[in-house]
Amino acid sequence: MIKTVKTSPYNDQKMGTAGLRRKSKVVMQPNYVENFMQSIFNTIGSLNGKTFLLGGDGRFYNDIAIQKIIKMAAANGVSKLIIGQNGYVSTPAGSRIILKNKLNGGFVLSASHNPGGINGDFGIKYANETGGQIPSAVSDRIYQETQKISEYKIFETDDIKLDKIGRQKLGDMEIEIIDPLNDYVEMMENIFDFSALKKLFKSGFTMKFDAMNAVTGPYAVRIFEDILGAAKGSVINAKPLPDFGGLHPDPNLLYAKELLAIMNADNAPDFGAANDGDGDRNMILGKKFFVSPSDSLAILTDYYPIIPAYKNGIFGVAKSAATSTAVSRVAKAHDIGYYEVPTGWKYFVNLMDSNRITICGEESFGTGSSHIREKDGIWAVLFWLSIIAETGMSVEEIALDHWKKYGRSYYLRYDFDGLDTKAADSLMADLENKLPTLVGNHYGEYKITQARPFVYNDPVDHSSTKNGLIINFENGSRIVYRLSGTGSSGATLRVYLENYNRTDLKEDPHEMLEDLLEIAMEIAEITARTGKQHADVIT
Repeated sequence: MIKTVKTSPYNDQKMGTAGLRRKSKVVMQPNYVENFMQSIFNTIGSLNGKTFLLGGDGRFYNDIAIQKIIKMAAANGVSKLIIGQNGYVSTPAGSRIILKNKLNGGFVLSASHNPGGINGDFGIKYANETGGQIPSAVSDRIYQETQKISEYKIFETDDIKLDKIGRQKLGDMEIEIIDPLNDYVEMMENIFDFSALKKLFKSGFTMKFDAMNAVTGPYAVRIFEDILGAAKGSVINAKPLPDFGGLHPDPNLLYAKELLAIMNADNAPDFGAANDGDGDRNMILGKKFFVSPSDSLAILTDYYPIIPAYKNGIFGVAKSAATSTAVSRVAKAHDIGYYEVPTGWKYFVNLMDSNRITICGEESFGTGSSHIREKDGIWAVLFWLSIIAETGMSVEEIALDHWKKYGRSYYLRYDFDGLDTKAADSLMADLENKLPTLVGNHYGEYKITQARPFVYNDPVDHSSTKNGLIINFENGSRIVYRLSGTGSSGATLRVYLENYNRTDLKEDPHEMLEDLLEIAMEIAEITARTGKQHADVIT
């Protein structure tokens, strides 16, 4: 019943910062999923006695790919698979399940915030026993395997039914179908004061949570409506759909239009939030008010003492280099550890495991803590609700109070999408060579005091990673350039702008960063090299 199938390598199976992401039609090619999974199994080595998690965000082709992986796992000697009911599991919940049950790793089928459907994107995230992203050294070995693979093993059998919780066997492999919500909900109850949150909703507090027709819909309904008592219908777009109902499941001001319209209305609820496709990203809104992810990280860190799980203190906080410097001022005020890492959640894991940090976040709408080894959208929402319950302030009042205390980093990210990969690489290489000549140059009121590649030296494993280019100005402003690794095709140039201000706290970020954007475009010669006169996405 175990079949060995001859195959040939694909040359595009190198993992990015969060797994393998490709267009659905690419993944649907013959043996594409099989090649990649066999390469992972070959890299792991002996699978006897090992248990893995399997699930996904419900996007198009998940059901087919999950069946392939089940049959390949059995054929390759995996002892046990734990699978979310109906094939569902969010990325944060998957990390929790791996950690709590001491699994050897897991596979979450998701392209995160990328759109789904046959013309959309598909992805496979491979987590190790930490519940987090595998190190680059491991992903490099997997890629090497994909380049020489000549065969894969698969169990020939009917598809496994995933709709009922329970246990079954496939050959010598045990399969356990679990409720993917239980462990995660239990963890949230142990972190936050649910009794205080129940009182908040009982007082008449209102919210809207947009699950964007993705996997956190069932999680959000269970927690916010069923347990905490939010009004029925507080969670919108709650049913996971293969194409996300035509939505782009990226929780930002461009794609979460329905939620934005609700929160900008005169009769808006008190609080708004959204999660992405697999539940690891979040967006926070108040009435006619948006909280940038960088500010959200800083505010959550400032309020950590009110959360039961952190009342005895936290080890420290970390941010990606591209994220604004707002949280650095909070870390200094609380006298806690502070780290800057490259983009990619895996760089936080060593700091968590070595008790250097507890809370961490990225500008790309991801925040989390050491309760798992992934960013966590619902965790961030519950944290914000806890602050509101504790202070009695609105979202806008909380943010303004924070800026009065620490100053405000006006901050936006400008994405130039779909670039020719060679052209994008050339732009970055030439800009890096140009950096030393920029120091001391004036661009109006902006004087460059430092221009350098960002190099991270990991204090735990002593690895060194270069990720992006940073230009600092005398007035506290910054420009960061980076190529993204989360797309499914082409290259994305991301330009991050920051302008720190202590007095003008309620201005429009676009206006406050207008001059800096012109400087950033000029220095990198973006229009001349890419043909782009404007960013495709601004967040």
